Amino acid sequence: MSRYARFGHLRVDGPDEDGVVELVLDAPNLNAVSDEAHGELAEIWREFDRDREVNAVLLRGEGKGFSAGGSFDLVEKLTTDFEARSRTMREARDLVYNVIDCSKPIVSAIHGPAVGAGLVAGVLADVSVVTKTAKIVDGHTRLGVAAGDHAAICWPLLCGMAKAKYYLLTCRPLTGEEAERIGLVSLCVDDDAELLPTAREIAHELTNGAPNAIRFTKQSLNMWYRQLAGSIFDASVALEFYGFAGPEVREGLASHREHRKPDFTGKADA
Repeated sequence: MSRYARFGHLRVDGPDEDGVVELVLDAPNLNAVSDEAHGELAEIWREFDRDREVNAVLLRGEGKGFSAGGSFDLVEKLTTDFEARSRTMREARDLVYNVIDCSKPIVSAIHGPAVGAGLVAGVLADVSVVTKTAKIVDGHTRLGVAAGDHAAICWPLLCGMAKAKYYLLTCRPLTGEEAERIGLVSLCVDDDAELLPTAREIAHELTNGAPNAIRFTKQSLNMWYRQLAGSIFDASVALEFYGFAGPEVREGLASHREHRKPDFTGKADA
């Protein structure tokens, strides 16, 4: 039995002859991340790190998009179930740190919508490749919670504080072309036909390089995240999940389901 069989809500292809394994987001509703998939997505990076047959990981989405983010059922559970909220908060924190701590180089290939937990791993990947028409959205404040799942640890470092605040406060979408221009991602290709060949070429290039030198370089560079922004990230996650118990997220979720603008009227308490 494959060591990845227990990750029943994710798809793992490979590793191939060069040790490149593909982690594929493949689920209904544009690869929405279910409650179960959220936990698996946080944990699987530890397994990749331990697997001596894996030299690099390529993260991609199946079908018309990368990932539509957390399912509405998961979000609704977070508003009412303290145990689920506590567990998912741990998973959100683990997802970020496990991607950062995975010694194997990670390449992401992003097309179509990219939101939520999938976007976390996609942006934190060591090399992120997007199409021009990819639609990157951090929709936390539109949902009614703080942007806590990864943005505080990396967006200001990648694209600067001014751009980070602009996109995180407004929830305006970025095209892949704009994401590359501001430095949020590594590389932009013209269309979907170029995306996987380019990402796979980079992944294989990394597996054929000096493995220790590449892994140690990744480890050194990720100290920027751990030491400079780790405490900031921890605070942002706590604030995000505090918000899941409040009234704004209920209105945000209802507006998504009813395909309307949210009505966040009322005096702020914070």
